[in-house]
Amino acid sequence: MASFLRIIIPLNLKRLYMSKYKMHILVCAGTGCGSSDSNLVCEMLHDEVERKGLSGDVQIIRTGCFGFCEKGPIVKVLPDNTFYTHVKPADAKEIIDEHIIKGRKVYRLLYTDPESGEHLPDSKHMGFYQKQIRVALRNCGTIDPENIDEAIARDAYQALGKVITELGPDEAINVIKSSGLRGRGGAGFPTGLKWEIARKNSADQKYVVCNADEGDPGAFMDRSILEGDPHSILEAMAICGYCIGATKGLVYIRAEYPLAVKRLKIAIAQAHEYGLLGNNIFGTDFSFDISLKYGAGAFVCGEETALIHSMEGKRGEPANKPPFPAQSGYLGKPTNVNNVETFANIPVIILKSAEWFSSIGTEKSKGTKVFALAGKINNVGLIEVPMDITLREIIYEIGGGIKNGKKFKAVQTGGPSGGCLTEKHLDIPIDYESLTASGSMMGSGGMIVLDEDDCMVSVAKFYLEFIVDESCGKCAPCRIGNKRLHETLKRITDGKGTPEDLDKLKNLCYVIKDTSLCGLGQTSPNPVLSTMENFMEEYNEHVFDKKCRAGKCSSLLYYIISEEECIGCLACKRACPTHAISGEKKEVHVINQEICIKCGACMEKCKFDAISLRSDYPRVSVKMV
Repeated sequence: MASFLRIIIPLNLKRLYMSKYKMHILVCAGTGCGSSDSNLVCEMLHDEVERKGLSGDVQIIRTGCFGFCEKGPIVKVLPDNTFYTHVKPADAKEIIDEHIIKGRKVYRLLYTDPESGEHLPDSKHMGFYQKQIRVALRNCGTIDPENIDEAIARDAYQALGKVITELGPDEAINVIKSSGLRGRGGAGFPTGLKWEIARKNSADQKYVVCNADEGDPGAFMDRSILEGDPHSILEAMAICGYCIGATKGLVYIRAEYPLAVKRLKIAIAQAHEYGLLGNNIFGTDFSFDISLKYGAGAFVCGEETALIHSMEGKRGEPANKPPFPAQSGYLGKPTNVNNVETFANIPVIILKSAEWFSSIGTEKSKGTKVFALAGKINNVGLIEVPMDITLREIIYEIGGGIKNGKKFKAVQTGGPSGGCLTEKHLDIPIDYESLTASGSMMGSGGMIVLDEDDCMVSVAKFYLEFIVDESCGKCAPCRIGNKRLHETLKRITDGKGTPEDLDKLKNLCYVIKDTSLCGLGQTSPNPVLSTMENFMEEYNEHVFDKKCRAGKCSSLLYYIISEEECIGCLACKRACPTHAISGEKKEVHVINQEICIKCGACMEKCKFDAISLRSDYPRVSVKMV
């Protein structure tokens, strides 16, 4: 119990330490804003504070992701909660001179409401944040992730102390079960039940594994949590270890996440220094330690058995179940595997109660879900929303609608193994059952918005190409079947598809779903099936009319020279790298479609707008040479 007091001491010291500052400037230092020079913004702000002699009154803090990535780099000033967007290093002097010294907001850096045109000084009035409930992301953008005192000031490790000194393992597991928390990595298995199974399997050694192998295109949920609040994950892993009887934890993290790796290492060292990891935690006989294991970038290693094989130094391939990892996992010992977002919810549930968490969401899908909102959307970013929210609310209220006033066409949820949902699905609630019933899935939380300029056949082909590259090759349905699916889609987008190909696509999709070994193969046909279900007319146009309405399939595009506009200046002919254009000076030129490579050089050189790009396949109306 003496060690438990060590949490309270630095907490109070931190509050005392923070009280000496009159103002705090929070700068997003996540990977997204970091790539836009936010670290340089932070340095410039620090230099200006030093230069003006304000270092005793103003604190500059590097935080994790604020979520509103579209408007980064983001700088927030406290205590007035002023929210600055698109901040550049050159803006640092003005922020210090005007806002900090003179008390005048820098209006040109404030967020401008797209409807009213008003400058909004703080985030609480922004449509992007109004319907969000930040549970897993509660500390991201709020604390310095490299300072354990700031995490403790936000209740870090209090839940661990409560579980060890008050609840005990069985009661803590019952709290997680009662909360209704389900795995946020994709499968949605009840977390408390998973822990209970691992607890009941006796062994001389057990393991807790955090799955941080986030490989979906466009997904950055787990990375942002690790970068912005690593202590929440360490605490949750320790809670899990205490509950199931494990003394060792492993974080399986992508080597492509250097900032997350750096902050995890710092957090682990700090937790050791404070006695929150290691031996005899809180003065009890409970010991728990955490180490990192690096992934090699294989998407299939997001599947828990493939992940375990990879950690053991074996080929990252899934295994048949049973036995489940809770029975025989890492090194043949009982192992509990949860992903980053799942763990991030644990401490809050322990502190705020199962009833509080289960009051959010739907009957079968409790709590919130973090999504990486990307694609043709105005407000690209990281969002956390209650499970009962609709796609319409996410896309049009939080996301701010479609870019450039284009028409919404579809949204891909669940990553490469998910499905495309359309306008008719906009009002379904976001939960595990509703998404599955609509032909998609929750997945880990990728959400990519598509507009009228996207070709759905090409979208399906893109995801199948990813699946083919990432398949481990262990089972034939996934290894060979998905390759055949991709080849068929390529024929169709090349204008060589046949009616028989459409039948083969569907039949092969169902064979792959029914016979693949793991979840990757079983869900891999979803992009094809969902696009055929909702956009069959586009498949028919590609096959029967040799036309791509979106103009994305280059083999179905062609350039044509207008007889009325062409004056025979020879500019296009000289620019063509394949000599596909014929015609003499002052004569109408003609493009040979057989050798044209569609590079666009001719249209770029034409000063008379005589050349146009067409998306319907050349027929009788087009002059062929």
